[in-house]
Amino acid sequence: MAVILETNIPEAQLLFRGKVRDIYDLGENLMLVATDRLSAFDVVLPDPIPHKGQILTQISNFWFERFKGLVENHLVATDAHGYIKDKHSLAQLHKRAIIVKKAEPLAIEVIVRGYLAGSGWLEYQRAGTICGIKILPGLQEASRLPKPIFTPSTKAPKGQHDENISPEQAAGILGADLARQVERLALELYKDAAAYAETRGIILCDTKFEFGLFEGKLILIDEVLTPDSSRFWPRDKYQEGSNPPSYDKQYVRDFLTAQRWDKKPPAPQLPLQVIQKTTEKYIEAYESLTGARWSE
Repeated sequence: MAVILETNIPEAQLLFRGKVRDIYDLGENLMLVATDRLSAFDVVLPDPIPHKGQILTQISNFWFERFKGLVENHLVATDAHGYIKDKHSLAQLHKRAIIVKKAEPLAIEVIVRGYLAGSGWLEYQRAGTICGIKILPGLQEASRLPKPIFTPSTKAPKGQHDENISPEQAAGILGADLARQVERLALELYKDAAAYAETRGIILCDTKFEFGLFEGKLILIDEVLTPDSSRFWPRDKYQEGSNPPSYDKQYVRDFLTAQRWDKKPPAPQLPLQVIQKTTEKYIEAYESLTGARWSE
């Protein structure tokens, strides 16, 4: 079953459908299902990307396994067997469902940047800062920062955009002790991941982590270091002073930008070649990061 736009699992209670995931209540735990829906500019597109949900789930599971000595995570099981019995349902969930603890997500997005790109580059050009943090002058687009920095953001209500905030503002939301713990852990995970990615010929420009509280303990939740939550650059294409190509949905963004779309629903249809190329980039990211061949 190559493409799943949305799931229908009669045995489980559907809590809600997010932009790309369907979330089910299993009683003690939740079941998160990554569909092949794709969002761009905060709008869900009409065309799914084949295998996207499976690939991103398997990449996250790879990182959860790698990080388990550094931080606890929300994983209870990496597939739905034992929780769902119906064969048709299990076919929908193949490689795209995980069973997780019911953690309380933190009220901020946890972002770590190691290079100058995206909104950080725009702010740096204007003010010499990233999220209000003063940065060494004279850097170029895609320059490596002197050291990775913690740049949190808000979690905006549906239909609105997240806003960058300072570490001090994050401390005001979380409390100083928890904010320090989050910053320390996020930087540690970024550094470990960036060092590993380098061995695979990949630069980890920046990434977004999600943390939650479970039984009073800080744990890693949601997706981890996927092309949807991170900016990965091929090292052999990297050149300081220009924006390198990345393992993500950039082909989709470029197409949508060329349509002069107003970034409001409904989004334009995607041409077949854009869909195929995006799937290829996700598979390339999986194989480059994990060292394993992709199989359905």
